[in-house]
Amino acid sequence: MAKSLFEEKLNSGKFIVTAEVGPQKGVDCSDMVHHIKLLKDKVDALNVTDHQSSVMRFPSLGGCLLVKELGGEPILQVTCRDRNRLALEADLLFAYSRGICNVLCLTGDSIDVGDHKEAKPVFDLDSVQLLRLIRTLESGKDMGGNDLKGAPQFCIGASVHPAADRIEPQLIKFEKKVAAGAQFFQTQGIYELDSLRRFMQYASQFNVKILAGIILMASVRMAQYMNENVPGVIVPQSVIDELASVEKGKGLQKGIEIAVRTIKAIKEQNLCHGVHIMAVGRESVVPEIIEAAGL
Repeated sequence: MAKSLFEEKLNSGKFIVTAEVGPQKGVDCSDMVHHIKLLKDKVDALNVTDHQSSVMRFPSLGGCLLVKELGGEPILQVTCRDRNRLALEADLLFAYSRGICNVLCLTGDSIDVGDHKEAKPVFDLDSVQLLRLIRTLESGKDMGGNDLKGAPQFCIGASVHPAADRIEPQLIKFEKKVAAGAQFFQTQGIYELDSLRRFMQYASQFNVKILAGIILMASVRMAQYMNENVPGVIVPQSVIDELASVEKGKGLQKGIEIAVRTIKAIKEQNLCHGVHIMAVGRESVVPEIIEAAGL
């Protein structure tokens, strides 16, 4: 039996569309509420980021509760950077008790890239161990071997980087995540389909769903910043040149065009099981991308 509506859709064979919602820094949730209302009926699930790029924000768990309250299907993003196993277990039990049944397990970016450089990184577990932790909770035990009064049941996912310079370590980690229980993967940003095609030739032997990451690039400056500062993001020079070819003020429209073109190609060529759209603060244009891509 499926554990969530999202899991039912993953298993249905349809082309899956998820999008990312980035919480704000502060308690005014009006923008996030607006974005959730705008997207909840246009995507299969909304992924709420967990202090993305190590920048302190409103928590993923709080954002997921808002998604639930507003009638959407949330994916709780959980990183290992800021919490030890006790805190992770407690957050997961609380999430499940409130109907949040989808979890994306991430190790998390380094503290050094964020806005609290003096903070102490935790990393009690990594993403593979976090996946195992969730399967342990589902068995009715905590990591200390103690019985739970009521066990959760999650649909769990992880990340993978098909365009990494050295793909072999990625494939080894991918296989470890599959063995630890991952059911779906959201990739880092995909701009060149050859890398995704090569990765899928390997990944298709496993019974997991792959959602290609689509990061909306709004300018040359944004692309260069991400290449220099955001771990795991590689924007190829061809995309930077394309963004540079348009007149000032037209970068966002070009970025939308690139995202739409990429999604269409992935779907038409049946390269993977869906897409995960990351608009990075421009969630308001995601409906335009979805409509133009024919999703």
